[in-house]
Amino acid sequence: MPRHSETKHLPYSPEQLFDLVADVARYDEFLPWVVAVRVRSSSEAETVADLVVGFNAFKQRFTSRVTKQRSTAITVDYIEGPLKYLKNEWRFEPASDGGTEVIFSVDLAFKKPLFEGLAGAMFDRALRRMTGAFELRAAALYGSSSSSAQSAA
Repeated sequence: MPRHSETKHLPYSPEQLFDLVADVARYDEFLPWVVAVRVRSSSEAETVADLVVGFNAFKQRFTSRVTKQRSTAITVDYIEGPLKYLKNEWRFEPASDGGTEVIFSVDLAFKKPLFEGLAGAMFDRALRRMTGAFELRAAALYGSSSSSAQSAA
């Protein structure tokens, strides 16, 4: 059952990073393997969405509830799909230099042992690619330094 957590310092405000992660409807524009998104409902506090994830001929639909606490935390809870469970959490803590400490964790398990084995073998590499995609998206939206990030806000 793959688990991962990491902390990164990024040169963007907590508000900017919160908005980026909370914008589930745009995940198919920049996240690897996300081929489609359908938002079922969305409010300031919660989004329920289907994500279709795929590579090659393999495609699976996941439904998740995204609970949002403006500018401080986002929690993703699994509702339906090929997993036993998924828990994903983002926390955004202001840093003294104007940037943000991003604390990210994910814990998941597949229903089928075959997928569990495959996921375990590729999990770390896939997660690095996905967290890297969020960083690249932040740089594209807000610039590559804290001064340009502040001016883009």
